[in-house]
Amino acid sequence: MTVRSVAAVDLGATSGRVMIGRIGDGRLDLELVSRFPNGPVEREDGLHWDFGALYEHVVAGLAEAVRREPAIESVGIDSWAVDYGLLRDGELLAEPFHYRDARTARGVDEVHTVAPFAELYGRNGLQFLPFNTLYQYRVDARLADADTALLIPDLIAFLLTGTAVAERTNASTTGLLGVESGEWDAELAERIGIPTHILPTLVDPGETIGTLRADLVERIGKKLPVIAVGSHDTASAVVAAPLSTPHSAYISCGTWGLVGIELTEPVLTDAAREANFTHELGVDRRYRFLHNVTGLWLLSETVRAWEAEDGSRIDLPELLAAASAVTDDVPLFDANDASLSAPGDMPARIATLLGPEAPTTRPAFARSIVESIATAFADAVQTAADLSGRALDSIHLVGGGSLNRLLCQATADRTGLPVLAGPVEATALGNVLVQARALGAAPASLEELRALVAATHEPERFDPR
Repeated sequence: MTVRSVAAVDLGATSGRVMIGRIGDGRLDLELVSRFPNGPVEREDGLHWDFGALYEHVVAGLAEAVRREPAIESVGIDSWAVDYGLLRDGELLAEPFHYRDARTARGVDEVHTVAPFAELYGRNGLQFLPFNTLYQYRVDARLADADTALLIPDLIAFLLTGTAVAERTNASTTGLLGVESGEWDAELAERIGIPTHILPTLVDPGETIGTLRADLVERIGKKLPVIAVGSHDTASAVVAAPLSTPHSAYISCGTWGLVGIELTEPVLTDAAREANFTHELGVDRRYRFLHNVTGLWLLSETVRAWEAEDGSRIDLPELLAAASAVTDDVPLFDANDASLSAPGDMPARIATLLGPEAPTTRPAFARSIVESIATAFADAVQTAADLSGRALDSIHLVGGGSLNRLLCQATADRTGLPVLAGPVEATALGNVLVQARALGAAPASLEELRALVAATHEPERFDPR
């Protein structure tokens, strides 16, 4: 069997990467081509993404990928959800806002005055998050000047191809997609003051968006199609979560921990709404019935603050090893507390939540963070089981968090379920698999795709103690 190659652009809230994916002859692997930083930048009007730099990193990474592997057949793009760019006559009006910008609070109040959350949940099935796109749209004065709004991966695809579309898995995070229809809810958009003409044509994972523009063919070195993948990074990650049984839960863990199960029908009950469980669309119209838990953001922000205090870098594996050796019980805090959502001085804010019991050593403090995240994971796993009526027998923890052995073991201990850790690069693998399937180079069903992941990326098992 011939080995086929594609390029995966995988953009996270703290870094981005371009990777070559190869599939065929019992093989599914990734080659890292480039990795680049990403994060919020403060401007006069608030917190933004440095989108110009991000896009240039993507183009440079694709050029290097083609240089290394001339047989690349397509490009797929995934990123974090909810953030967007506004276009007029094909030109970006301004840098996209960052979802942690404070302006969204006003949007929540204004939207809920027109459409209470209970109604929104029945229409879009989404958990309440104050930065969901519809709240951002409500307070974006630039909306009146725009003719198109594109979420981040769709925006990059537009700049690469000239074709403006909305990939459905990511569109489901905006709050403007009908949870049962999978189509734009035009009536809701109009009621809350969002012009429907800015909402692009929807496409599904596996559809070809377009081909590289002529000027980019010259820069990148090859005329390539851009194929829609699960462009919300969690949608791609769940494709590559090798769910071992129908009773497996998943945790896609990085900056956030997305904790849930895969369903074929929504659970639009009052209990699900009150538990703030969401129904984001997955590949092949599955539902990602999940809850957003604050993930390793808490640890990375804490380490960042300590490094600024010390003026030197902290060795994270060394810190986690020391945290694992802490034998005393550590105090816990609510990892989802709203006070922890913004950047800056995370140790002080966590210490405030912990009160006088706050650990005084860094290893114990790090252990407290990890155990608190694991506790939040355990609560979300149990709630997913209760709301869906599905008994769970295992948890697949994928993404960067699967490298954190302390977190994996703590999650097993606190859930009482075995945790199967890996693959680390589940998002990029899911991106590659959807492209490969569209090219006829991978199996047709999600179950077969996951079996391929399991055969080529054996997870590490953590049993509860």
